[in-house]
Amino acid sequence: MGKKNKKRKHVPVRLNVLFIIVFLLFSALILRLGVVQIVQGEEYEKELTQTANQTARIDAPRGVMYDRFGHTVVDNEMELSVTYTNPSEQSSTKKTEEMLRIANELVKMIDVDTEKITERDKKDYWYETTPAEERKELLKNVEGDLTGAEEYQAIIDQITDEQINYSDDELKVIAIYREMTRGYAGSPQRIKRAISEEEAHKVSEHLDKLPGVEILRDSRRSYTYGDTFRSILGNTSTIPAESIDAYLAKGYDRSDLIGRSFLEAQYEDVLRGQKAEINRSSTRNGSQTENTVNEKQGSRGNDLMLTIDMEMQQKLSETLETAVKSNFGAFLKNREAYAVMMNPQTGEIISMAGYKDDPNNPDASNINDTGVLNAQFEMGSSVKAASVLTGFQTGVMTPSSVINDRTLNVKGTPPKKSVSAMGPVNYLSALERSSNVYMFYIAMRLANHEYQENAPFRSISDIQDGYEKARYNFNQFGLGVDPGIDLPSVATGYVGDNTNGGNLMDFFIGQYDTYTPLQMAQYISTVANDGARMKPHLVSEIREPSTSGEEGSIVTQFKPEVLNQVDVSREEIQLVKNGLERVVYGSNGTASRMRQGRDGVEKVNFNDQFPDMAAKTGTAQVSIYSTNDGNNQTLVGYMPADNPQVAFTVVVPGISKSYKTNVAQQIGSKMLNAYIDIDENREGPEDVDTVLEDVDTDPEVE
Repeated sequence: MGKKNKKRKHVPVRLNVLFIIVFLLFSALILRLGVVQIVQGEEYEKELTQTANQTARIDAPRGVMYDRFGHTVVDNEMELSVTYTNPSEQSSTKKTEEMLRIANELVKMIDVDTEKITERDKKDYWYETTPAEERKELLKNVEGDLTGAEEYQAIIDQITDEQINYSDDELKVIAIYREMTRGYAGSPQRIKRAISEEEAHKVSEHLDKLPGVEILRDSRRSYTYGDTFRSILGNTSTIPAESIDAYLAKGYDRSDLIGRSFLEAQYEDVLRGQKAEINRSSTRNGSQTENTVNEKQGSRGNDLMLTIDMEMQQKLSETLETAVKSNFGAFLKNREAYAVMMNPQTGEIISMAGYKDDPNNPDASNINDTGVLNAQFEMGSSVKAASVLTGFQTGVMTPSSVINDRTLNVKGTPPKKSVSAMGPVNYLSALERSSNVYMFYIAMRLANHEYQENAPFRSISDIQDGYEKARYNFNQFGLGVDPGIDLPSVATGYVGDNTNGGNLMDFFIGQYDTYTPLQMAQYISTVANDGARMKPHLVSEIREPSTSGEEGSIVTQFKPEVLNQVDVSREEIQLVKNGLERVVYGSNGTASRMRQGRDGVEKVNFNDQFPDMAAKTGTAQVSIYSTNDGNNQTLVGYMPADNPQVAFTVVVPGISKSYKTNVAQQIGSKMLNAYIDIDENREGPEDVDTVLEDVDTDPEVE
């Protein structure tokens, strides 16, 4: 009985121990839960609820360009591009491995061009795909301790041609990898533009296995009228490396395309579109994931209304090509010609074209419209309106001055003369017959030199003073200065030395300093416009993007801008304008063939709207293969003579002296007849095949 009671007392002790253990376990659990909830609760809650944000900025199309009559000149061709965005959070090694994997996957889905792959691209690919031990083998013959960068370069230098002799398939992988590595972290890099529908489907089906790869809406510049005026419209390309920081500060992405030349560059801020933004958010709340997409609509850039008449531009380009080809034997070297038409009252460029057939480069494009802006020539007697007005302005000549045109002999310079001895000439006959001697007298008097047979100029300081006065006055007409056209940069001509008196005499007959065709057009426009030098421009309006085929609202309208007023009276300018009319209508006028239709030059078909014209011809002797074996033929003018609506310039350099046809006047007559015909019966530009811009996405390309 006693033993039995003792056993029953032992059981509660075990239970108490068990209860204590359970109590301690629950206490520990409660303590741990408290730590998790109170101390680490926020951290664990972040782990359970995660939000990932990714923002893609999609390029918006650039603004459209129209000619003066609303014909679309530059548009956008919509397309799809495959892009890759470099992740910023991955380690360098992991990122490279992932990029190589993706490149090997993409090559199965898209066809890529391998022409741009360089030897360095192949070597970089070899380096990234070759085990470190094998790379180190190339350093066994390299002496000295190398830093990381030095070691890398040493390995690159040791890679042999045999090691980078890749197959076509491998080269395609390299081409894709090359584009991927050129991208910046967080910024989409184009791998291939204008992918086909089949390629788009293949990539879309595998996007889940291609992190960072996307198919984005893209656009490419299209040129409605082919290569006509194409070079002046400009190009787009990637941001040059040296300008990255400046463009980033303006809100650009590193991979953006920008206007890099001519109108595209000049009006980059206007043409640039407002990007669309797509924000993708992925929120994980425990085991649940919620995806949201927010898109901010972009907008196309503003449109440009050009001053160019595309119908006339086509006719002018055709006229130059026909004239050059039909006078092939006339040219001593490059076969080229340039022409400009502008409104002298407003400065609007109506058309400007250049044609150049280089016999040493038969594969080069013959269109050379940029030569109007940058080609520089001695222009000959076509500058003589400025010469005569310089004489009037400085007082060394008056309208009543008469000069005996004969051969002049000045010590220290070859004999100076006109084409033939003309005897007594005043400013009217000097312009009509293109007297050189009359202009020589202006030069001598500006240098304080009264002509005496075989006498030298008095002093270098007097000669320099003559140059200073001459160039000051010529500059007022736009000769030798920036014309101010709305383009990034143009040539201003060559300015010669200022110490030789004989060269000063040549300056006044257009055979010393050089000018561009555009400068000549501005000069004759200034004469036509009674001495007001207008700022030439190619854009008349900036408009909001058009919708539903209707023109957008005007943002900016460019009004005619007077750059300066020439320092001569309107009465004196009118006297010179009378002389320019005699060049066409005088019995000895050097441009009378344009009125009469002779010597291979067709007759200008004047009408009620354009009843007459004024002009000045020019022939500058130039040396090409031997002393003075060629001529630069030039022509400037305007019509109608009394109320000029259009001014024009034609420059045809390097014509053989023995060639009988005046090619510049031949072009001038055809150009004016085309302008008159279009004014009477406008049909619009001729339809041609659209040309798409071939965008070079290499940032190193200038």
